[in-house]
Amino acid sequence: MKVVIAGGSGALGRRLGDDLAERGHDVVVLSRTPDPRARPRQVGWDGATPGPWARELRGAAVVNLAGALVDRRPTPANVDLLTTSRVRPTRALATAAAALDEPVPVWVQASTAAIHGDAGDAVLTEDSPVADGPPQMAGVARAWEAAATDLPARRTVVLRTSVVLDRGTPALDRLLLLTRWGLGGRVGSGRQWFSWIHVEDWLAVVRTALEQPTLSGVVLATGPVPVRNAELMATLRAVVGRPPAPPTPAPLLRAGALLLRTDPALGLTGRRVVPARLQAAGFAFAHPTLRPALTDLLGGRSTAS
Repeated sequence: MKVVIAGGSGALGRRLGDDLAERGHDVVVLSRTPDPRARPRQVGWDGATPGPWARELRGAAVVNLAGALVDRRPTPANVDLLTTSRVRPTRALATAAAALDEPVPVWVQASTAAIHGDAGDAVLTEDSPVADGPPQMAGVARAWEAAATDLPARRTVVLRTSVVLDRGTPALDRLLLLTRWGLGGRVGSGRQWFSWIHVEDWLAVVRTALEQPTLSGVVLATGPVPVRNAELMATLRAVVGRPPAPPTPAPLLRAGALLLRTDPALGLTGRRVVPARLQAAGFAFAHPTLRPALTDLLGGRSTAS
């Protein structure tokens, strides 16, 4: 299968490109700064307008991951950046695909489980309503999915992904940083839900979306066992060998978020999403529970460096 990945130079995009290429697929990465020596092959685009890159879409599956990193302050300018960096590439891809003689066979469109906002204790599935805010979470996601309405593809899968746990990614690095600073206790009340997925399972979900002809529409790409923040932090401490730590009050987290130029809502809000459609389809998670997943990623890792 030929697969064109937009947003393939990000952490997940690189992982996905390598994974698909190793399995024998013909992978093309759309990049604003293509490296002619790179493997998988990279092709230049501006992420905004159709161009010569559009010929790569003929007969190819599309995976659209394009979008700026969400780990930034929740300012109006950043909300606009996050929205534009997702909507504009999606529209460019859709315009280019619409000009083809045949529809794209399958289109895997990235989205985020944050479209459900701060949902408290409610158990959320693909059938749950989306939230109105906050703007940097649900607002951005709603615009992203709206741009992907009626895509020129025979089959479309919209992946609402939760936090992907992988080595060297911002989400896990932030958690490890708190632990190193002795702030590995619960954050705020500690009752907020943390929905997550191991990177190997996320890759398997994308492969399923590409290859399973009966799968279409919205799919929650998340692990089956979300946890509360207090359990998350306790499990992380246990895996990396750190002692119990005092809680991090919400005001302290907000102050730290200013210093780190991140969004405090990433730690203080949450949602309890479950992968109902994947479970109904019999998808087998390699890392369904948190402690074994973190052990696989961080086992033996020191937090002193």
